[in-house]
Amino acid sequence: MTESERPTRRRSRSRRRRRARLRRALLGVLVVGSLLLATGGWIGFRGWQARAHLLNAAGLARELSAQVVGGDSDRALRTLAALQEQAGAARAATADPSWRLGRLTPIAGDDLDAVRQIAIAIDDLARKAFPTLLRTDLTSLVPTGGRLDLGRLTAVSAELTQVHESVQRTRRDLAAVPADRLVSQIRQALTDLRAEIDRLASLTTAADQGARLLPPLLGANGPRRYLLVSQNLAELRATGGMFGAYAMIEADNGTVKMGKQGSSAALGLFNPALEVPAETRALWTDLPGIYPADVNLSPHFPTAAKLYREMFRRKTSITVDGVLAVDPVVLSYLLKATGPVLVPGGVPLASEKVVQTLLNDSYQRLDIKQQDEFFAASAAAVFDAFFKKNVNPKVLLSAFDRAITERRILFWSARPEEQRTFGDSRMAGTLPEQDTVPTVGVFLNDGSGAKLGYYLRPAANLTVGECRPDGRRELRLRVTLRSTAPKSGLSKSVLGLGLAGDPYTVRTLVSIFSPAGGAVLEARLDGVETALGSGTERRRQVATASVDVGPGAERALEVTVLTAKTGVGQAELWLTPTASPWTTQVHSAPSCDQ
Repeated sequence: MTESERPTRRRSRSRRRRRARLRRALLGVLVVGSLLLATGGWIGFRGWQARAHLLNAAGLARELSAQVVGGDSDRALRTLAALQEQAGAARAATADPSWRLGRLTPIAGDDLDAVRQIAIAIDDLARKAFPTLLRTDLTSLVPTGGRLDLGRLTAVSAELTQVHESVQRTRRDLAAVPADRLVSQIRQALTDLRAEIDRLASLTTAADQGARLLPPLLGANGPRRYLLVSQNLAELRATGGMFGAYAMIEADNGTVKMGKQGSSAALGLFNPALEVPAETRALWTDLPGIYPADVNLSPHFPTAAKLYREMFRRKTSITVDGVLAVDPVVLSYLLKATGPVLVPGGVPLASEKVVQTLLNDSYQRLDIKQQDEFFAASAAAVFDAFFKKNVNPKVLLSAFDRAITERRILFWSARPEEQRTFGDSRMAGTLPEQDTVPTVGVFLNDGSGAKLGYYLRPAANLTVGECRPDGRRELRLRVTLRSTAPKSGLSKSVLGLGLAGDPYTVRTLVSIFSPAGGAVLEARLDGVETALGSGTERRRQVATASVDVGPGAERALEVTVLTAKTGVGQAELWLTPTASPWTTQVHSAPSCDQ
């Protein structure tokens, strides 16, 4: 091999490794589905044939994953062919007349039908998703040298859309399989497989949206400007934290650079107040339209982004094309890909310490003006490194996936046609007016006028309860807030206004959002009935309780919530992202028609 050939081969191997993560996730579906089928206890010769083929597919899936990671494309193609053969054989084994007849029987029919749908799902992924992924260059989604190659990104967009549509079809088909009457092993297998495909769907959705939206967002059709706002989790707001600092992102033909930086405090206050949606105003008065730090008292991110953009325009005469919100936890994830970053002034930021540095240490050593400057400079430095360093794509994609899943990256576009593309995705931060599964929101807003959110340790436990004659269902929610704040020694900057009386007591306004079309029935704080502020937002009833937690103490808020008419036994939680992750548990129940 000549010297000139070596770098080319190294880059080729690197690109193959970069494609491994998303493929491994899809391969995981095959592994999970196949291994779970082994516990089902299938009856009949064809059932055992299907089981054998699916187990073989699982082994081939593992081989394919290793070959993709190792960059052995030739062997990966041969393994894929064998995988398709085994998955196809499993599908055929569950399609013969005897199997179809068994699916009509009252005892085993539902179970045999579920096995058939699992075999179809695995075969579809093996034939429609994996081949495309093997030939798709996912490095197009990663910037190099401060620029994304928009031409290459556009070329790969169609292939990613094809993969995404295939995964979504499989997801819809599995979602339509009735699970309530299945034997426990098969029901669990189906539930776990659905969960795996839900995760795959979120990954392929992000990749598909990114490939289609990044070219125009990054200036393919002309320069763009965005506000990058840092949510300060030390002072909680419903979407995460107070919008404490901002930095301008300027994009032109795929090249991205950081521009003007500043703080929300420098934007001042607005009198008369900006127009606030009527439901939001009924809950929070005009505060979101007066103070930049209060625009996100509501969890509906588009409302906050529109208000902040308009405040910025009135103050600076600059009109931006959208708003991107992140928090220090996102920076900690990105720093795993970029490595430590030096902030102007000589302060290093590392993944393991950045949350503590930004949300605690800085308040102990900097004055208010210096804090704002440091926050803005920190976010800008990390994102600048993200665009300019040669980051590890595998780690980077993992960081973005985790941050989006936790709702720590939020984006709103001022262009309606682009915003519609995001729909009700987690990244859009949209509070949906309809639920697929009943969803209860628990959103936190600081009531202390302090920076004590760093010390809060939240937990939520949601239990699906009884079915009512009117078709609605009761849900029982328990939210606990524990404070790890010390009893002394914190700076005035941390203690702030001390609106709870004792400056070391954390006052939190806990807003419970019912499922769409539902209601909040009653609430008890530490076992005692408590008064609630109430209102509605986007077809959800909202009840808010003020909870004071002293240093080292814990309080428990128990709430009974009612769904709209539903037969399902599942429920979901939507929570304010915090500096320390929530401890959560959701207890499902049988469907109401079972």
